[in-house]
Amino acid sequence: MTRPPGTQPAPRRTPLSADEKARGEANFAPLVAEQLAAHGRFRVSADTPETVELFQAVARRVGDMLGRPVVSYANGRYMVIAFGQEEPAGLTGRGGLPAPG
Repeated sequence: MTRPPGTQPAPRRTPLSADEKARGEANFAPLVAEQLAAHGRFRVSADTPETVELFQAVARRVGDMLGRPVVSYANGRYMVIAFGQEEPAGLTGRGGLPAPG
């Protein structure tokens, strides 16, 4: 199939290696944590399943770093990472029943 003159071929994306994924997660987490602390949310372009997966891992890491619930959602074009709702004291994620004790 021929292309019209003057058009460029679509760029091909090279999948990230395991090392690149690990370094990306480790390097993005402090940035996202800083933005969450300052603005309450972080928005990033995430138009591939691979970038969504990367930033979901970042969101989990940030939640662990900050000791707060962090949620993420994507719509196919971008992803938003924000603080989640914290549970009231004494309640667990099991329908509001107190923790066994």
